[in-house]
Amino acid sequence: MFLYDTTLRDGAQGQSVTFSLQDKEQIAFRLDEVGMHFIEAGNPASNPRDAELYERLRAWKPKNARLVAFGSTHRVGVRAHEDAGLNVLAGVGCECAAIFGKSWDFHVTDVLRTTLQDNLNMIYDSVRFLTRAGKTVFFDAEHFFDGYAANPRYALETLEAARSAGAEFLVLCDTNGGTLPEDIRNAVSAVCGKYAGHVGIHCHNDSGVAVAGSLTAVRMGATMVQGTINGLGERCGNADLCSVIPNLVLKMHIDCFPHLPEITALSHYVSSVANLSHDARLPYVGQSAFTHKGGMHIDGVLKNPKTFEHIRPESVGNSRAFLISDLAGRNSLIARIHEVDPGIEKDSPIVQHIFGKLKQMEFEGYHFEDADDSFLLMVRKQLGLYKRFYEVLDFQVFCQRPEDVTYTIATIKVRVGNQVEVTAAEGDGPVNALDCALRKVLTIFYPQLEKLRLTDFKVRVVSDGGTASRVRVFIRSTDGTHSFGTVGVSTSILQAAWTALVDSIDAMLLCSLDGGA
Repeated sequence: MFLYDTTLRDGAQGQSVTFSLQDKEQIAFRLDEVGMHFIEAGNPASNPRDAELYERLRAWKPKNARLVAFGSTHRVGVRAHEDAGLNVLAGVGCECAAIFGKSWDFHVTDVLRTTLQDNLNMIYDSVRFLTRAGKTVFFDAEHFFDGYAANPRYALETLEAARSAGAEFLVLCDTNGGTLPEDIRNAVSAVCGKYAGHVGIHCHNDSGVAVAGSLTAVRMGATMVQGTINGLGERCGNADLCSVIPNLVLKMHIDCFPHLPEITALSHYVSSVANLSHDARLPYVGQSAFTHKGGMHIDGVLKNPKTFEHIRPESVGNSRAFLISDLAGRNSLIARIHEVDPGIEKDSPIVQHIFGKLKQMEFEGYHFEDADDSFLLMVRKQLGLYKRFYEVLDFQVFCQRPEDVTYTIATIKVRVGNQVEVTAAEGDGPVNALDCALRKVLTIFYPQLEKLRLTDFKVRVVSDGGTASRVRVFIRSTDGTHSFGTVGVSTSILQAAWTALVDSIDAMLLCSLDGGA
């Protein structure tokens, strides 16, 4: 079984996805490290950035992967050796080339506007040209499943043209993403009956079944699966390799990815490099994949994880989490309290006290599902285990509007031990100014705070009172390694934000004090 990653080419075509030259290099290196078999890094004939990337990677000696350059069959009316794109692929600094060609007769007549035989000649001549140039060639049969449904004989003839010219793999592409798994099953079965061991699958997710379609193809004999990390790609994306790979290894028992515990970290890494928020609901690798909220579910998992988890989270490098809410029971609460003090007994009066405090705070508008760090800080305070790193003696915020620009400055006075410091900072609004001022003064004492940055800031009204409504402010921050979720509630948006900001700083300082635990 071969795993073929096209994040850097197909994935880069997704909305809001932009990779720099350096981004592509770093992702390619990471994909190789975790054991990907093939990495399609781009189309060197389509843009200067991809051309430069392949030049940079010409001397690269990957440990596990083989680099692939992407392109197409030659143009209508031009012979293979005259086609500029094919000549780029022939000279590119990697041993493998993937070219797509039309396998749907509708595309041949209405898009290429040529004859069916001419298209077969284009496929044959293009593959033969690259194989004679020393390339291992993969033929991507574009729109194969639509073509097979419309004219199965012709769709199969396109595969034969590529295979007879020397193509190593015939990759069946569900380019429109509209083919259901049962139809993929029938088509792949027919192809594998003739080309066993040389068939790949490439699914798009426009019907939400790209992963299912890919796994179905494997069951029918496909030995190459193409996809992207996190399912990135044009329109609704491609088959998500972060779901495909664990399913192959853990559910279908195909030993094709020895570094499976690294797949969650890989998923987060690609999201970070792409400057995208990581999708918490991704199967296997998402933050919610092994997160439990309902009291019955939590109780079952605490007794035996198999009750509500289909695999061990550690097998894919993820971790289990229990959400604290009014739906959670006492068992989930005591499990979270044990994160702070493992010695607390379930029937201890302090547990009932914390439970009551939680209910009161939720009544006031607090919500701890995504604010674990605020909850754990509250538990520490109730247990008398809270460490005060600093004391804010005073702060002021000044806003004025010269012309059309809001100008805000915050001054703050803090005490750490016996030392008192005062500082000021400008910001885009009062919350940002306070954040900048607080971190500026505390960095004097705690230099690690220079790494802390805000990644999410949300405000929600939680009571009906017009401009005097109670609001909840949620903050997500990171030090580059750990993520911190904190929350504040008040009728003053500034006070609510301040509470969440202070908690985020306390959470990071506690984390650094505990050695990153």
